[in-house]
Amino acid sequence: MAKADGDPVVAVRDPEPGALDGGERRQLDLVRRFGTIGALLMMVGSLGASATPIFNPVPGVPVLGMFSRMPSVALAIAWSGIFMIVLAWLWLGRLVRPGRIRLLSRVQMDRTLVMWVAPLLLVLPMFSKDVYSYLAQSEIAARGMDPYTVGPGPALGNDNPLARGVPNIWRETPAPYGPLFLAVGRVISAIVGNHVVTGVYLHRLLALVGVAMIVWALPRLAPRFGVQPVFALWLGAANPLVIFHLVAGAHNDGLAIGLMLVGFELALRKMPVVAPGMSPPPRQPGEIPWVIVGATVITLGAAVKIPAALALGFLGVLIARRWGGRFSDLLKAAAVLTPVFLVVLAASSLGTGLGFGWASTLDVAKTVKSWLSPTTALGYLGGGIGLVLGLGNHTESMIGVTRLIGQAVSVPICAKLLWDALKGRIKPMNGLGAGVGAVLILGPTVQPWYFLWALLPLATAMIGARFRIVATVTSAAIALVIPPTGGTFDGRAFVVPQAVVAALIVVALCLFVARRRLAPLWRGKTEPTV
Repeated sequence: MAKADGDPVVAVRDPEPGALDGGERRQLDLVRRFGTIGALLMMVGSLGASATPIFNPVPGVPVLGMFSRMPSVALAIAWSGIFMIVLAWLWLGRLVRPGRIRLLSRVQMDRTLVMWVAPLLLVLPMFSKDVYSYLAQSEIAARGMDPYTVGPGPALGNDNPLARGVPNIWRETPAPYGPLFLAVGRVISAIVGNHVVTGVYLHRLLALVGVAMIVWALPRLAPRFGVQPVFALWLGAANPLVIFHLVAGAHNDGLAIGLMLVGFELALRKMPVVAPGMSPPPRQPGEIPWVIVGATVITLGAAVKIPAALALGFLGVLIARRWGGRFSDLLKAAAVLTPVFLVVLAASSLGTGLGFGWASTLDVAKTVKSWLSPTTALGYLGGGIGLVLGLGNHTESMIGVTRLIGQAVSVPICAKLLWDALKGRIKPMNGLGAGVGAVLILGPTVQPWYFLWALLPLATAMIGARFRIVATVTSAAIALVIPPTGGTFDGRAFVVPQAVVAALIVVALCLFVARRRLAPLWRGKTEPTV
């Protein structure tokens, strides 16, 4: 595969890979079934091991209700499914590795993704309870109150079915989401009222719209930056983090990321794909209108979650490089994109009637003190050292200082990435992935699904073997961080290790039974490469 330089668009000029042979199709069939069984186990386990709402319809249903009375068993079943999906995804990666003579087709990848996702469409929320916050904050907006100044508890009352599902830590806080998302949520609230389960499914449908946009955009962006489309789909859309957190968890990050990627692709719609080392042709008629359309869609993504706005900076760099790469070209690109961003964001804020209150709630996430956040972990470390040295407990102050430093450091990192992209040292999509990753990782709190903000852009442009290994291992590890219940096990912490051990035994038995059919998947050298 030709290695891409920093130019905005680079074609994949290597010989087209062939279709899988008979043995590889049998391997694919086995991988699909293994992952589908895992998804079905997650679906069954979710009946007793999901982030269930206060008003849970399952316990009263014959047969299905028994899982809610056996949470440890349900958790073990769900973990079994989680392990099986992660293993299936890793095995599938062997059939899409860049450089192979034969690769999965786009149709084969799409069918695999559908098989793994379909069983999880009707499960109750898993891995997180954020969707209950979406419902409560949307109901606040539907009642004509300002979700950016009042939390679910004070606005709806703690006995309200929607407020009761919100975790205690978020019950008093205002909404941290953009006006477009809350406006759509307001429509959902008008439809479902206080019916929590129906609201959950409609929010999952909204998340699936975002996943569909990701599936549409990844294979179109990838060839522009020298990456095989099917590999981008495997690393991006078929990633367990997408399946677990965007589908089963119904997170609105999927909608924001989907709009960001679709907007980037639309902005490049009229820009020709050029081969490495060749100068791009003169500006084509119709380029600017498509750039404006793409910038509009990206801004709509920012009106869901603000990190999507960073994509406009790297889109501007890409356009400036196409126009000559001079600083004056960068100013011209900014003159096109900045008004679009301001007008669309203002229209989203004022047109929805929610105003600009979202700007004052962007730091609401700092309420959570997550050990996954490096800045928060450093704050805890500093506070602990202070206690050991007898200086008193200054943990909160230390966390505040380290978080401030982290946010300050992310600014020059993004500026350096933008400059490198302008000078052609890195691809703009790589800069976008690294930049938004730096902003989120150095932010006050980090959640497992935040990794997707960096991974999905990088999946379209990064082709190095080291990146593939790091991204694969990191994705598989992060996919196993949060229990499917989306909550802690205070007072019964023994439940998780017991469930995990039971799940490992189940998966080991499955592997033993199917060991002969699975043998080709774990042999050392079965992948023909060019």
